[in-house]
Amino acid sequence: MRNPFGAVAIGAAVLLAAACSASPTAAPAPPSAPEPLTAAAALGDFASIDYCSLLDPARLPDATAAAPDSSFTDCRVDLVQAGHQVAVTVGPLAADRDPNVRPYNYPGRVPDGVAVQQSGFAPDQACVRVITFADGIRLPVSVTGGEPEARCTGADAVVGGALAALGGGRARHVQFPDRSWGRVDSCALLETHDLDAASGAGTKASPGLAGHSCIRGKVSVDFAVVKQAPTGPSETLGGRTARITTDGAFCRARVVQPSPATAGRAEQATVSVVDTTGEGGDAACATVRTAAAPVFAKIP
Repeated sequence: MRNPFGAVAIGAAVLLAAACSASPTAAPAPPSAPEPLTAAAALGDFASIDYCSLLDPARLPDATAAAPDSSFTDCRVDLVQAGHQVAVTVGPLAADRDPNVRPYNYPGRVPDGVAVQQSGFAPDQACVRVITFADGIRLPVSVTGGEPEARCTGADAVVGGALAALGGGRARHVQFPDRSWGRVDSCALLETHDLDAASGAGTKASPGLAGHSCIRGKVSVDFAVVKQAPTGPSETLGGRTARITTDGAFCRARVVQPSPATAGRAEQATVSVVDTTGEGGDAACATVRTAAAPVFAKIP
């Protein structure tokens, strides 16, 4: 007599064998951790950042803002808030150690690897927040003027706008037009034997983060966009009309040209020399003239 359970047993064995021969299902890969956000990843080319794309004046409550002013290394907007004059600035980038920067409890969210810190510099005049990226490069945000209690609230709001722009891929870059000094290689102006005596023997040129400034020993050069031309007695240096001023231990020579990018603004080149004798800036003015003449002659 046929065993009624034989077919069932055979079928179960076949199913068991098939199950054993099938490849096991791979477990889903765990989600990868977010990469810490560096300044290079967030901002791209430092030399062409449009800092005004990171500044959203609408984040400040009850404020009426003028058009933001974009320079090569920062963006500034002047506004009226609750009847007070207020200035907001984003930039410039920095990487050197700053003992004034310290932690604080920023109330907003930040990307992975990014910290928002505060600066204790001139607290009676400004509230300065510092966005520090994973690579240690810092982007300051400052609010100057207005009610003291409102400054830091406003600075936090501007920081939130900058982080939102960075996270949303809204950081823009500018194309400097022909003959703009934004195209100038600052260090190339200082890496000549004409500057050996003024800079100091054996000194080498060191560029600023954004490429619009350079320092070699006692001599530095930087470029900016300004609203007003420099004042002071004029003289000719390197074939250009220059103004000489002192500032503490520094003597500075400045020249300007109309901005080819923005009507009503000027591009400014500044050559500075620091006095190391303790006599003050006047003592460095002879050297600044010697240094500025070949620098200004090479600027296009």
